[in-house]
Amino acid sequence: MKIHLIALSHKIEPWAQAGVEQFIKRFPPEWRLTIKELKPEDRSSGKPVDQILAKEAERIRQAIPAGSLVVALDERGTDHSSKTLARDLLKWHEAGEQLCLLIGSADGLDPQLKAECRAMWRLSSLTLPHALARVLVTEALYRAWSILSNHPYHRE
Repeated sequence: MKIHLIALSHKIEPWAQAGVEQFIKRFPPEWRLTIKELKPEDRSSGKPVDQILAKEAERIRQAIPAGSLVVALDERGTDHSSKTLARDLLKWHEAGEQLCLLIGSADGLDPQLKAECRAMWRLSSLTLPHALARVLVTEALYRAWSILSNHPYHRE
Protein backbone atom coordinates (compact mmCIF):
# COMPACT_ATOMS: atom_id res chain seq x y z
CA MET A 1 0.00 0.00 0.00
CA LYS A 2 1.26 3.45 -0.88
CA ILE A 3 0.66 6.11 1.74
CA HIS A 4 1.40 9.76 1.02
CA LEU A 5 1.58 12.49 3.62
CA ILE A 6 1.37 16.06 2.36
CA ALA A 7 2.31 18.62 5.00
CA LEU A 8 2.26 22.39 4.80
CA SER A 9 5.10 23.46 7.04
CA HIS A 10 8.57 24.80 7.19
CA LYS A 11 11.39 22.32 7.59
CA ILE A 12 10.79 20.36 10.77
CA GLU A 13 13.23 20.12 13.63
CA PRO A 14 15.91 17.40 13.50
CA TRP A 15 14.45 15.46 16.46
CA ALA A 16 11.09 15.18 14.68
CA GLN A 17 12.68 14.28 11.35
CA ALA A 18 14.65 11.54 13.09
CA GLY A 19 11.44 10.18 14.64
CA VAL A 20 9.61 10.18 11.32
CA GLU A 21 12.52 8.49 9.55
CA GLN A 22 12.73 5.86 12.30
CA PHE A 23 9.17 4.72 11.62
CA ILE A 24 9.35 5.05 7.84
CA LYS A 25 12.33 2.72 7.62
CA ARG A 26 10.48 0.06 9.65
CA PHE A 27 7.74 -0.34 7.03
CA PRO A 28 8.15 -3.27 4.65
CA PRO A 29 8.60 -2.41 0.96
CA GLU A 30 4.96 -3.18 0.11
CA TRP A 31 3.84 -0.50 2.62
CA ARG A 32 5.58 2.63 1.39
CA LEU A 33 5.13 5.96 3.17
CA THR A 34 6.31 9.14 1.47
CA ILE A 35 6.19 12.71 2.74
CA LYS A 36 5.85 15.77 0.57
CA GLU A 37 6.50 19.04 2.32
CA LEU A 38 4.90 22.16 0.88
CA LYS A 39 5.86 25.65 1.95
CA PRO A 40 2.99 27.54 3.59
CA GLU A 41 1.84 30.90 2.24
CA ASP A 42 3.45 34.01 3.69
CA ARG A 43 1.37 35.20 6.64
CA SER A 44 2.98 38.67 6.70
CA SER A 45 1.30 39.82 3.47
CA GLY A 46 -1.84 41.07 5.21
CA LYS A 47 -4.09 38.75 3.16
CA PRO A 48 -7.16 37.35 4.93
CA VAL A 49 -6.74 33.81 6.26
CA ASP A 50 -9.43 32.43 3.93
CA GLN A 51 -7.46 33.66 0.89
CA ILE A 52 -4.24 32.18 2.28
CA LEU A 53 -5.91 28.81 2.89
CA ALA A 54 -7.42 28.82 -0.60
CA LYS A 55 -3.96 29.40 -2.16
CA GLU A 56 -2.49 26.60 -0.04
CA ALA A 57 -5.36 24.32 -1.08
CA GLU A 58 -4.50 24.86 -4.75
CA ARG A 59 -0.95 23.67 -4.13
CA ILE A 60 -2.13 20.73 -2.06
CA ARG A 61 -4.54 19.59 -4.80
CA GLN A 62 -1.69 19.66 -7.32
CA ALA A 63 0.46 17.51 -5.01
CA ILE A 64 -2.16 14.80 -4.37
CA PRO A 65 -1.33 11.71 -6.41
CA ALA A 66 -4.06 10.83 -8.91
CA GLY A 67 -6.60 8.32 -7.68
CA SER A 68 -5.71 8.72 -4.01
CA LEU A 69 -8.14 8.33 -1.17
CA VAL A 70 -7.65 11.68 0.59
CA VAL A 71 -7.97 12.14 4.34
CA ALA A 72 -7.54 15.47 6.13
CA LEU A 73 -5.97 15.52 9.56
CA ASP A 74 -8.07 17.99 11.52
CA GLU A 75 -8.94 18.59 15.15
CA ARG A 76 -12.65 18.25 14.28
CA GLY A 77 -12.16 14.89 12.60
CA THR A 78 -13.04 11.40 13.76
CA ASP A 79 -11.05 9.74 16.53
CA HIS A 80 -9.55 6.37 15.70
CA SER A 81 -8.13 3.70 17.89
CA SER A 82 -5.10 1.86 16.61
CA LYS A 83 -7.31 -1.12 15.79
CA THR A 84 -9.89 0.90 13.84
CA LEU A 85 -7.12 2.60 11.92
CA ALA A 86 -5.66 -0.83 11.13
CA ARG A 87 -9.09 -2.04 9.90
CA ASP A 88 -9.44 1.00 7.62
CA LEU A 89 -5.94 0.53 6.23
CA LEU A 90 -6.60 -3.14 5.55
CA LYS A 91 -9.86 -2.34 3.76
CA TRP A 92 -8.12 0.23 1.54
CA HIS A 93 -5.09 -2.01 1.00
CA GLU A 94 -7.30 -4.89 -0.13
CA ALA A 95 -9.19 -2.52 -2.45
CA GLY A 96 -5.89 -1.45 -4.01
CA GLU A 97 -6.32 2.15 -2.92
CA GLN A 98 -3.48 4.49 -2.07
CA LEU A 99 -3.94 6.82 0.88
CA CYS A 100 -3.06 10.51 0.95
CA LEU A 101 -3.09 12.28 4.32
CA LEU A 102 -3.10 16.08 4.57
CA ILE A 103 -1.63 18.20 7.35
CA GLY A 104 -2.53 21.86 6.98
CA SER A 105 -0.60 24.99 7.81
CA ALA A 106 -0.73 26.91 11.10
CA ASP A 107 -4.30 27.95 10.23
CA GLY A 108 -5.35 24.47 9.21
CA LEU A 109 -6.83 23.45 5.87
CA ASP A 110 -9.18 25.27 3.52
CA PRO A 111 -12.82 24.34 4.34
CA GLN A 112 -13.59 23.50 0.68
CA LEU A 113 -10.56 21.18 0.53
CA LYS A 114 -11.69 19.41 3.71
CA ALA A 115 -15.16 18.97 2.19
CA GLU A 116 -13.56 17.24 -0.82
CA CYS A 117 -11.76 14.70 1.38
CA ARG A 118 -13.12 11.20 1.91
CA ALA A 119 -12.65 11.55 5.68
CA MET A 120 -11.20 13.70 8.43
CA TRP A 121 -9.15 12.20 11.23
CA ARG A 122 -8.22 13.73 14.56
CA LEU A 123 -4.87 12.80 16.03
CA SER A 124 -5.62 14.45 19.37
CA SER A 125 -7.89 16.94 21.07
CA LEU A 126 -4.73 18.84 21.92
CA THR A 127 -3.29 21.45 19.60
CA LEU A 128 -0.07 19.94 18.25
CA PRO A 129 2.91 21.50 16.53
CA HIS A 130 3.36 20.24 12.97
CA ALA A 131 6.57 18.40 13.76
CA LEU A 132 4.91 16.38 16.51
CA ALA A 133 1.84 15.69 14.35
CA ARG A 134 4.11 14.17 11.70
CA VAL A 135 5.77 11.90 14.23
CA LEU A 136 2.40 10.88 15.68
CA VAL A 137 0.78 10.08 12.34
CA THR A 138 3.84 8.14 11.18
CA GLU A 139 3.89 6.12 14.39
CA ALA A 140 0.13 5.52 14.21
CA LEU A 141 0.43 4.18 10.66
CA TYR A 142 3.32 1.93 11.65
CA ARG A 143 1.38 0.67 14.67
CA ALA A 144 -1.64 -0.06 12.45
CA TRP A 145 0.61 -2.02 10.08
CA SER A 146 2.06 -3.94 13.05
CA ILE A 147 -1.46 -4.92 14.17
CA LEU A 148 -2.29 -6.19 10.69
CA SER A 149 0.99 -8.11 10.51
CA ASN A 150 0.81 -9.58 14.02
CA HIS A 151 4.11 -7.83 14.70
CA PRO A 152 4.95 -7.59 18.42
CA TYR A 153 5.29 -3.77 18.31
CA HIS A 154 1.62 -3.32 19.34
CA ARG A 155 0.58 -4.71 22.69
CA GLU A 156 -2.86 -4.92 24.23
